Amino acid sequence: MSAALALVVAGSVVGALVLRSALGMDKVSDYAGPGDGQVQVNVQPGTGLVAVAQELKQEGVVADTDTFVRAFADVGGKLHPGGFTFKKQMKASDAAQLLADDNSKVIYFALSAGLRLNESLDTIAKSASVDRKDLDKLNAEPAQFGLPSQATNLEGYLAPGEYRFPTGTAAKDILAALVSATVEELKKAGITDPAKQHEVLTVASIVQAEGGRADYGNVAGAIYNRLKPNDQTDGLVQSDATVTYGLGTKTVQLTDAQKADTNNAYNTYVHPGLPPGPIGSPGSNAVAAAAHPTANDFLFWVTVNLDTGETKFAKTYAEHQANVAQYQQWCAANAGKCA
Repeated sequence: MSAALALVVAGSVVGALVLRSALGMDKVSDYAGPGDGQVQVNVQPGTGLVAVAQELKQEGVVADTDTFVRAFADVGGKLHPGGFTFKKQMKASDAAQLLADDNSKVIYFALSAGLRLNESLDTIAKSASVDRKDLDKLNAEPAQFGLPSQATNLEGYLAPGEYRFPTGTAAKDILAALVSATVEELKKAGITDPAKQHEVLTVASIVQAEGGRADYGNVAGAIYNRLKPNDQTDGLVQSDATVTYGLGTKTVQLTDAQKADTNNAYNTYVHPGLPPGPIGSPGSNAVAAAAHPTANDFLFWVTVNLDTGETKFAKTYAEHQANVAQYQQWCAANAGKCA
């Protein structure tokens, strides 16, 4: 072969390689399988197949999203929410079959701290494919879950967190597991008496709602201080969060009429002491704070920055008013965030 011809051939090879790379012709479209290791992928309700395929590729489960999507179509798969355990570098058809197989999935859902009961039940009903009416019936009989007479429903007792249950798990068993997690959290904090657990959980739910990212311990301490005899609060907790719970709304702005409404059992501006029960599901930090509050002399608190959660505490109403003015200034400078 002449030198000129050799150069032509070499140039053709290099050009072909560049062209293949540019067109993506040299990418791996599928793995040989069967793969190894474990990769947990959670499919949330409403997630599309392409999004799942992209996550599988990113996690190294499949080699190519398009190949996987075609394989899933070939097996006649229907996408279900749940948690799935894959292997690294699986054959696309194997991964597609696993995702399409109802027996390989679990009931998966996540509950955030601070969710109200109705929000939690909605999530469980959708994720576990159970009738919400069945959950409502179970919720109306909290005694069957070992809760004290003070608990008229499961509000506050459905522990936040990520959950996975085998497909077909009964609704009662799911709720029982969440209630048990909350009771265990209280026991871990040293609260073993059921009636006391209900009280602490109620305080914790207010701390969760009122504290934001603030010092939970000081908020809890201030709440307990308000329940003691003092010359400023008359035993009133005066929590906006409890009032809005009783109203069935979520807002940080209450009217004078709403604060004066005696028909709202959760209105802690007019009803002394704690509200009838929790106003949401507190996280572990809020539970710990309610069980072991920070000792302080505070009677007032207000979050002065809703973005950062900065909260200021005061011993007197006059000091508190200065802090409230700071909050109002922040609201004026951040239109729409204090609605």
